[in-house]
Amino acid sequence: MSTGTNVAIDGSRILAALAKVRDPELDEPITALGFVASCAVSADGHATVRLRLPTYFCAPNFAFLMVADAHDAVSALEGVRHAEVVLVDHFAAEAINGGVAARAGFERSFPGEATGELDRLRADFLRRAVLAGTDQVCRALPDIGVAAGLRLGDVPASRELDRLRERRAELGLPAGDDAPLLIDPETGAPIGPDRAAPHLRRARTMRVGIEANTGICRGMLRHRYQDEGEGEEER
Repeated sequence: MSTGTNVAIDGSRILAALAKVRDPELDEPITALGFVASCAVSADGHATVRLRLPTYFCAPNFAFLMVADAHDAVSALEGVRHAEVVLVDHFAAEAINGGVAARAGFERSFPGEATGELDRLRADFLRRAVLAGTDQVCRALPDIGVAAGLRLGDVPASRELDRLRERRAELGLPAGDDAPLLIDPETGAPIGPDRAAPHLRRARTMRVGIEANTGICRGMLRHRYQDEGEGEEER
């Protein structure tokens, strides 16, 4: 955690840090999804963040990842002396908040229930994001049939391409200009022309599924907190 005292810190910088934290299943920033209920920072660098989710029974493993990632993102900011990130209105909030604050990890936060940490889960969702991102990039191609022969450097620059590169890099998969556009998200092996069509169908199915789940979560959150805004910033 930063111990700087001469760096200006305000709510906008806290929100900017939280914008880098993603819902692992939806691959969208928690700020864009409305999961940040409020954030505040005191003059002496004490940052407080409240997170909320679409339902009371959202999966605790997903929730733990978001709270832990948010805590890490805010704690890393220069000028923040102490970060307090809490999940509200969730059945496992006490265990999650306590575990994250103590840096206990998921298994120790849920003794007798969890059987391991969440690295594998995070990687699984990153692989899904790579598949969905591949479809997003390929849909912009004038001829999707040539996708199997393209490298990332052959694809026009776009936000979707940048995002795909980032997700691949997080998994340790090829992400440079010379990397094939179509790869197996498990191994990084290139997808040849004979496997391109089923691979692209799988990618499209993944993208549609993630977008559908995102829409459902946004709707549920709006319904649950219909008398509140999409998130507040306090100073």
